[in-house]
Amino acid sequence: MLEIEFENPNISVCECCGGKTTRLTRFVHKDGNAFAIYYLSFTDNHPDKSIIGIISIGDWGSDGPPKNRKSFPFKIWTNEKNYQIGLIDKIESPWQDALLGEILNRNEALKHNWIKDVFHITDHIVAEDILAIEYLNQSNG
Repeated sequence: MLEIEFENPNISVCECCGGKTTRLTRFVHKDGNAFAIYYLSFTDNHPDKSIIGIISIGDWGSDGPPKNRKSFPFKIWTNEKNYQIGLIDKIESPWQDALLGEILNRNEALKHNWIKDVFHITDHIVAEDILAIEYLNQSNG
């Protein structure tokens, strides 16, 4: 069973547009054990109403080295009826922290053994992460 630990948002002013940027940090537990971490970022004033995120899966239950983690950058947006989720290349990700482990490009991520876990987590994001859901629903107007 997957459980998400919700931290308070980090709010700042976007340097390019002056809008409100929201950054979220979430800890994911699977069967009671540390499993993954994800970050989300979105800005209320950008014309592209989407969320950029990254999921890092691997050895989060100990002080294990980042080499035991892989990160999967992604984007979430909506069409008229559904949430859309797509993997993106690491160059498009604002997160480049070595603590997250190796950040995979889209093609690498799609072939990785943990891709089902990534999409399982994104399913939970669009079902449980209230701040992300509210932003996406608002942007869908």
